[in-house]
Amino acid sequence: MPAVKTKALASLHDVELVALATAGERRAFGELARRHGSAVRGVLRRMGAQPAEADDIAQDAFMAGFERIAEFRGEGTFAAWIKRIAARLYLKRLQRERRLSAFAAETDEAGPAAAGDADRRIDLDEALRTLGAAERMCVTLCFGAGLSHAETADALNLPLGTVKSHVKRGLEKLRARLESAQAGALEGSRSHG
Repeated sequence: MPAVKTKALASLHDVELVALATAGERRAFGELARRHGSAVRGVLRRMGAQPAEADDIAQDAFMAGFERIAEFRGEGTFAAWIKRIAARLYLKRLQRERRLSAFAAETDEAGPAAAGDADRRIDLDEALRTLGAAERMCVTLCFGAGLSHAETADALNLPLGTVKSHVKRGLEKLRARLESAQAGALEGSRSHG
C-alpha cells in the first residue's frame, strides 16, 4: 500500500483517516491524535485530572484507540469514541488508586469558592470544582465526553436513575453558580459605574 503523504492526511475527514488507520497507515492515526488530543486532555482535566496526568491518560487512550481502531464502527464521531476510551481509563485509574472516595471527601469539605473575588469572573472548570465528585463525573462524562446517560451509568457502575439525578443536580448547581456570578458582576459594575 503506498504511503499517504502527511500533507494530504490533514485534508481528509476523520472517517477516511480511520479507514486508512484500520488498513495499517500509522500516520493517519497520528493525524487523528493531532486533531483530537487537546479535546481529550480537556475532558480529562474537567473530570479532575491534573495536567500531567491528563497528558499521560490521553496518550494511553490514543495508544488503546490505535490498537482497537478496527472496533470503531462509525456509530458516532471518532472524537466521542476516543473521549470515552480516555474517560474510562481515567475512571479505572481513580478506582485503582482508591482516590475516588478521598476525592469525594475533599470536594465536599472544600465547599464553594470564596465570594470575595474583585472581578467576580467564573469559568467552567472553577464551577465544576464546586460540584461533588459524583456530580462532576456524571456531568463531565455526559457533556464533556459525549457519553449518554446509559453509557455513563455503565462506565461508573451506577444505576441509570442515579446518573440522571447526579446530572440534573449538577446542572442545577452549575446554573445557580453561573447566575450568581453574573449577578455579582452586574452589581460590581453598577457600584463602579
